[in-house]
Amino acid sequence: MRGHSVPSFYTKMKFKEQVKELLEKGLEEHPSLFLIDFSISSDFKISVVIDGDNGVTLQDCIDVSRSIEHNLDREEQDFSLEVASAGATSPLVLPRQYKKNVGRTLEVLTDTEKYEGKLIEASDDSIVLEWKSREPKKIGKGKETVVKTAEISYLSIKKAVVVISF
Repeated sequence: MRGHSVPSFYTKMKFKEQVKELLEKGLEEHPSLFLIDFSISSDFKISVVIDGDNGVTLQDCIDVSRSIEHNLDREEQDFSLEVASAGATSPLVLPRQYKKNVGRTLEVLTDTEKYEGKLIEASDDSIVLEWKSREPKKIGKGKETVVKTAEISYLSIKKAVVVISF
């Protein structure tokens, strides 16, 4: 492959470390923002997904993008960059995302069950969901509405999404 250089593993690792540092600095300047996902493909396409305690604005994405892009030299390494916010339908990943969604309805899938309920609490280790259920009366005929809760450890959550209702 004469005349065409393939970036070495070392070059890719060095580039990734450089981008990661710039990304961390960019996020430090915006304390309400936090990283959800970060990757660099083999053809140097940088993908960053962020979320924020108060949501993410277009300006937030631009600011984070600039903190990376303006500090890299395209002459040294050509790249493409995409900074996006975690979408409304994206699964929740970090405890910080659960905490910002307290009061909203979640659909949570664990190894053994599927829950849908209002997120009433989010700690560093688990969440608490609450929902109403129609159950047979303890005495007499018919059904009654019962409020139920479940504490679910983050470790047992396979997938959790905010239920969008109109």
